[in-house]
Amino acid sequence: MYFVIAIAIVAVVAVFLYNGLVRARQMAEEAWSGIDVQLKRRADLIPNLIETVKGYATHEKSTLEEIVELRNRAQAVPSGDVAARGIAEGMLSQALGRVMAIAEAYPDLKASQNFSELQQSLDGIESEIQMARRYYNGSARDLNIKVESFPSNLLAGPFGFQKKTFFEIDNPADRAVPAVKF
Repeated sequence: MYFVIAIAIVAVVAVFLYNGLVRARQMAEEAWSGIDVQLKRRADLIPNLIETVKGYATHEKSTLEEIVELRNRAQAVPSGDVAARGIAEGMLSQALGRVMAIAEAYPDLKASQNFSELQQSLDGIESEIQMARRYYNGSARDLNIKVESFPSNLLAGPFGFQKKTFFEIDNPADRAVPAVKF
């Protein structure tokens, strides 16, 4: 009788642990989907931004071509490869920053309503990407804790639950504290 009760308790605990692992994995996958959506929105905006800048800054052709190439590379990374996608998107973000710097050199471009609207859209999308990144990294952290901690780790391995990679900035310059000089 006690043996049956003990087996039932172990089974109930195992079910709760397994369901917790499934929930954490689904949250991480949903969070990654949110990042993917925002990255797609940004990728879709880039051709319009490039065309607008081309009209004003014809001798900046190499920078504009680089952005198109980086966009294509970022979109070619398989959706599940978080680390490679982070690197590709980081490089694209840096290149987009250079386009915004180009705009400073062209007053007519800065004054263009079309460019201004595209810039505002890009700023909004970048903000959404940051929020989605934080949500994904939190979900990945929660899953990773469950995969590594006892007793859920006893079920994680046999049922194929794996740690998720964080979506991080790999460029040390992006992490550096900016120098402020007066």
